[in-house]
Amino acid sequence: MRLALVVLLLASSSAFAQYQGPAVEACRAFALKELKSSDAVIDRDRSLLIERYTRKVGNQFVSSVLTGNGAVVYADAPSAELSFVCLLADEKRPVFFHWLPRAEVSSFAQCTRSESLRAKPRPCLDTLLKVAEDDLGQLYAQGFQDANERGEAALGVYRKTNEDWRRYRDAECARREGDERRLAC
Repeated sequence: MRLALVVLLLASSSAFAQYQGPAVEACRAFALKELKSSDAVIDRDRSLLIERYTRKVGNQFVSSVLTGNGAVVYADAPSAELSFVCLLADEKRPVFFHWLPRAEVSSFAQCTRSESLRAKPRPCLDTLLKVAEDDLGQLYAQGFQDANERGEAALGVYRKTNEDWRRYRDAECARREGDERRLAC
């Protein structure tokens, strides 16, 4: 019984192993051709997976679907950290590539992908911090307005909750080592 369980576990883990074949570079080249002016990076991380498909999409045969994370890298600007889907006719012939928004991306990663920013990420981090603070300001104003419409008690709770969250955020970021890591937080 134990032997069967071990064999089953090993077989299933190899099915989810990270893909390392030629489709990665083929999809990257296809994406670069569509971008025309940037550098595309495909991360070889645990999210890089290929699924054997072997069906038609419309009238196009698709043998595999490659998915994963990556970025569009611009010189002297934060990278656009994205996820992607690439449909392949075979492992060397992509027929479709599409970038998708990627949630929860590290500011530090965005500001260190570009060769020109890697040595001095601080201006990039300052820019991303300003954008994030502006976004938070808009969300706070919207929440404030909603709480105000519900009455004085709701407004007080909203203000206190917001102050508590900001104190937590500031304390969490202060514990990070290094000025750039603290700023990226």
